[in-house]
Amino acid sequence: MWCGGQGGRVGFRGKGTARVGLLLTTIALFAAACGSYRASTAPTRGVGSEFRVTLAQAGDGSPFYRIPALAVSNKGTVLASYDARPTLRDLPSNISVIVRRSRDHGRTWDAPIVVRRDPAPIGYGDPSFVVDRETGRIFLFYAASVNQGIFGSKKGNDENDPDIHQADVSWSDDDGVTWTHRRITKAIKKPEWVSLFASSGAGIQLRKGPHKGRLLQPYAVRIDSTFYAASAISDDHGATWRMGGLVGPGADENKVVELSDGRLMLNSRARPQRKIAFSSDGGDTWTGWRDEPLLSDPANNGAIIRYDESARGARARWLLFSNTDHARERRNVTVKLSCDDGVTWPFKTVVDSGPSAYSTIARLADGALGVLYEQGPYERIVFVRMPMPVGCDARKGTP
Repeated sequence: MWCGGQGGRVGFRGKGTARVGLLLTTIALFAAACGSYRASTAPTRGVGSEFRVTLAQAGDGSPFYRIPALAVSNKGTVLASYDARPTLRDLPSNISVIVRRSRDHGRTWDAPIVVRRDPAPIGYGDPSFVVDRETGRIFLFYAASVNQGIFGSKKGNDENDPDIHQADVSWSDDDGVTWTHRRITKAIKKPEWVSLFASSGAGIQLRKGPHKGRLLQPYAVRIDSTFYAASAISDDHGATWRMGGLVGPGADENKVVELSDGRLMLNSRARPQRKIAFSSDGGDTWTGWRDEPLLSDPANNGAIIRYDESARGARARWLLFSNTDHARERRNVTVKLSCDDGVTWPFKTVVDSGPSAYSTIARLADGALGVLYEQGPYERIVFVRMPMPVGCDARKGTP
């Protein structure tokens, strides 16, 4: 029910050079990638959900799963990605990136696909999708490491240095079934920066204005001991990438949404409330960096999207936002609706009132809303299919 008011990586272990060791490793890999992933439709906490399914359960194929990403392809396939982790620690760790596909709008899911996995100590994590609506290509951004993560990384952008935290991207031209990989650290990281990593969830493609078709993937950037936000930009469908303007200090994992007038709004995690900024040049520069008092946040990753990418008139101003709606604790995943390009957020629904963490959202091809989030907060990755909100219609009338 919508009401008035103001959201893993796979590490597989196997040892031995004898045939027995090889067999055990092979069995473990097969089980983790295919057989051990069970989808549960058992009811869980939440109000107003049409359907929910557990895509990954801690201890089932991998000790832990974290960091959800969600997108819908041009064919309408729902794509979910996350980390499978040997422990709950971030990179550096032997983390893998997983993708699952649904061809019936999130009701059933194909077996997991391992997008990136290598032997320890190599790891990949924090996935984020960008879909090029003009070409159909699906991009999946994530971080890569050998020896160091975001805090221990050396300055520089040598793509072969094991002590530099790297930026990788994979892409698929067959609706997410197979993936090709590429490193873009040198293209988007300045040598004087310590580290950067893709903000997990989803980036965007601009739909209007002089930068129509531009692809943007949000990043968190560490310069010395301070974090900023910025977006990797491509104006040639992903052939080349460069970094846009910095936002901060005090930024972190962030998302970008295109407003009805063509401006961009950046929305960053922060405590006790989110932070926002605006761009009038497609992400090259940002202004108005400030707290957003209407959006409580415990410094947790969330999501913000257009209600309908193709909408015109009043409905083009509708936005959806998800996060853990709490000023201190990671709990209470909530989806909020704005009818005025994010100036106010008068409607909300609670997806999960219990312990929970990262969340991301996408409009499905059949018009429903998909929510992918961490429950427990790190016990499982859960997908929720729910009705799209109608609060703005009720308040202002359908345009």
